[in-house]
Amino acid sequence: MSASSPSDYTARHLSVLEGLEAVRKRPGMYIGSTDSRGLMHCLWEIIDNAVDEALEGHAKTIEVILHPDSSVEVRDDGRGIPVDTVESAGLSGVEVVFTKLHAGGKFGGGSYAASGGLHGVGASVVNALSERLDVEVDRGGKTHRMTFHRGEPGTYDDAAGISPTSPFSPFTNSSRLEVVGRVPRGRTGSRVRYWADRQIFPTSAGFAYDDVVERARQTSFLVPGLLLRITDSRGIDGAEPRTEEFRHDGGVVDFADFLAPDPPVTDIWRLAGSGTFMESVQQLDAQGHLRPKEVERECHVDIAVRWGTGFDTTVRTFANIIATPKGGSHLAGFEQALLKTLRRNVEASARRLKVTAKDPRIEKDDVLAGLTAVVTVRFPEPQFEGQTKEVLGTAPVRGVVARVVEQELEELLNSTRRQEKAQAALLLEKVVGEMRARVSARMHKEISRRKNALETSSLPAKLSDCRSDDVERSELFIVEGQSALGTAKDARNSEFQALLPIRGKILNVQKTSPTDMLKNMECASIIQVIGAGSGRTFDIDQVRYGKVVLMTDADVDGAHIRTLLLTFFFRYMRPLIETGRVFAAVPPLHRVEVSAAGRRAGDVIYTYSEAELHRVLAQLEKQGRRHKDPIQRYKGLGEMDAQQLAETTMDPAHRTLRRITAADERAMVQAESIFELLMGNDVAPRKDFIVAGAQRVDRDNIDA
Repeated sequence: MSASSPSDYTARHLSVLEGLEAVRKRPGMYIGSTDSRGLMHCLWEIIDNAVDEALEGHAKTIEVILHPDSSVEVRDDGRGIPVDTVESAGLSGVEVVFTKLHAGGKFGGGSYAASGGLHGVGASVVNALSERLDVEVDRGGKTHRMTFHRGEPGTYDDAAGISPTSPFSPFTNSSRLEVVGRVPRGRTGSRVRYWADRQIFPTSAGFAYDDVVERARQTSFLVPGLLLRITDSRGIDGAEPRTEEFRHDGGVVDFADFLAPDPPVTDIWRLAGSGTFMESVQQLDAQGHLRPKEVERECHVDIAVRWGTGFDTTVRTFANIIATPKGGSHLAGFEQALLKTLRRNVEASARRLKVTAKDPRIEKDDVLAGLTAVVTVRFPEPQFEGQTKEVLGTAPVRGVVARVVEQELEELLNSTRRQEKAQAALLLEKVVGEMRARVSARMHKEISRRKNALETSSLPAKLSDCRSDDVERSELFIVEGQSALGTAKDARNSEFQALLPIRGKILNVQKTSPTDMLKNMECASIIQVIGAGSGRTFDIDQVRYGKVVLMTDADVDGAHIRTLLLTFFFRYMRPLIETGRVFAAVPPLHRVEVSAAGRRAGDVIYTYSEAELHRVLAQLEKQGRRHKDPIQRYKGLGEMDAQQLAETTMDPAHRTLRRITAADERAMVQAESIFELLMGNDVAPRKDFIVAGAQRVDRDNIDA
C-alpha cells in the first residue's frame, strides 16, 4: 500500500472547535485530568470565584454543600454575578460568565485588585464538564436563575424533582435569565449547583470531603474573618450529615501555628511588606485593539516563619490565596533571602558560634531544617504555568519577596529586645548545628560498610562487630556498661550479633542542640556504627543492622538509660522507629531453681516481675515442689553468666524483645508530646506529671 502524497492533506482535514466544545474534547488541558483530582479542581474553580469576592471585602460567608444526588453547591453572600446585558455579546452577564471562555471581571477592569481567577475560563469550564449546572443570583431585590446542560443554556422540567436527567429544552432563538423570586434589596449573593458529567468523569471519581475541609481550613487562614461552612449530606456508608465551620482572624500567623509539627525554637515571626515592579501587558485601546502598555504593579507580601527543634520543612506558598504546591518565583525569592540573611548573621557571629574559616558555608538545607513557613503574595494578574496554577511564573515577584524578607528578618535577628535576641541566638546555633550535622553525616556515609570500615579503623574500637554482611539478619546490641559487655561477648552469636557498649547515661538530646549532640562521644559512636547519618540526612537504606536492640538493666536506672536512647533515636533516627527496627531487650528479674522431686528433674524458671514471681512460687507450692533459697535477684545484666544471658535475653530462640514503633502519624504526634514532657526544657509540666503519678509508686518495688 503506497503512502499518501502531501496533496492528500488539505484544509478539509482541519477541525475548528467552537465555544465549549474544545473543553469537552480536551478537558485535561483545563483541569489537569479527568479523575478525582480533576473533579475536585472543578470545585476549586467555583469556590475560588466566591473567595475572590471575599478578598475584595464583599463576601463574609461561603458555604459548600455535598448533596446526596452527587451534586455540589457553592453559596456566597458577595455582590452576585452581574445580571445586566453585556453589550458586546448581547447576553446577560450570567450567561457570558458560564458559556464564554476568557470572559470575566478579572482582566484589569478594576473589579478585582488581586484575584485567584485570571483566565476567565473557570466557571465556563466547569459548566462545559457538567451534565447540569444551575446558577441563582440575588441582586437588585430579585433572584435570577439560569440552567445549563453540558454548557448549553435552556430550561429543565423538574416536575418530578431536580435532576440532571429531567427533560431539557435548549433555548432556540434567544436565551433568557429568569426571575424566580424576590429578596430584600440589600441582599446579594450567588449560588452555583452542578452535577459532574459522567461522560467525562468516571463513576469512580468523587468529591473527597476531607480535601474540601482541608481547602476550607486553608482558605480561612488566608482570608481572615471569612466564614466557610462545609456540609456533607451524602450519607456515604450510612454516615450522618455533618457540618464543619472555619474562621480564623490571625491570618498566616495562625496558619503557621497550625502547621508547626515540633516544639519551637523561635516564636512565629511575621514578615510583611510590599514592593512595586513594572510589567508589560496587553490592554484594549479606544478602538478595541490590544496594545502593549507598561504598568506598575504593587505586590503585597505576607509571610509567617517559625523554626522548631525538628528537621522537617513545612512551607506552603500562595499567590492571591491560590495554592502553588510546586512553588515559583515567590518561593525562590523567599529561600534566596532566607539563606543570604542567615549566612550574613552567622558570619557576623562567627566567634560566638565557634565557626572558623575551615567550616563550610551555610547551605539552603541547613536554613530550612525545622522551618514552618506560610508565604503569600497578592498582586494583580499573576502569571501561572497553566490553568491548574501550580507554579507562579511572574518573575519580578522574586525580587520583591526577597527584599521584604531580607529587611524584616534582618531587623528581627538584630533586635535589641530580650526575647527576640535570645531566639535569634538559638536560631543561629541551630543553623550552625545543622551545617555540622550535614558535614558529619557526609563523612559517615563515606565510611565503607562492614569489613572495609573495620579495616580502616573508622568505626569505634569498642564496637564488637559481627561477621555477617546480611543487613536483614544482623543485630546491634547497645549494652549498658562495661560489666555487662564481657558477659554479652560470651553470650552472643558473633556471626550476626554486634555489641556496642555505652558508659552510663547518654546526653538528653531533647534539651540540646545538634552541635552538642555531635560532640557527645556516645551519641557520635551510635551514629557512626549505625552508618546512616542523622536528622534530615538520615538514610534508612544505609543502616548497617536489621535490628537495633537496647539492652539495659531491669531497674530504674536501666529504664532511664533506655528512655534517653529512645529520645535520641526518635529525634535523630526516626525512620528506624517508623520501620519497627528498634527493640528493647527484656532481661529477667529473678532466677528460681526448682529442686528435683522423684523422677522429675530440677528446673530453672526465670520471672520478669514481682507479680510473676509470686504467681510462680504459689504454683510450685500447689504442686508440692520446692525451690532453692535464696532466690537469685538480678540487679543488673552483669550478674548473669554468659549461658543465662544468652538463654534469657540474646538467643532468638528463647528471648523476648519489645518492638518500639508507632502505629500511625497520630501516634508519632503523641510520642512527640510525651518526649517533650519527659525530656524537654519545660520543667513545670514534668513536675506536675511526677506529682500526679507519685501516689502510684510502690516504694518496695522501686527497683523492680
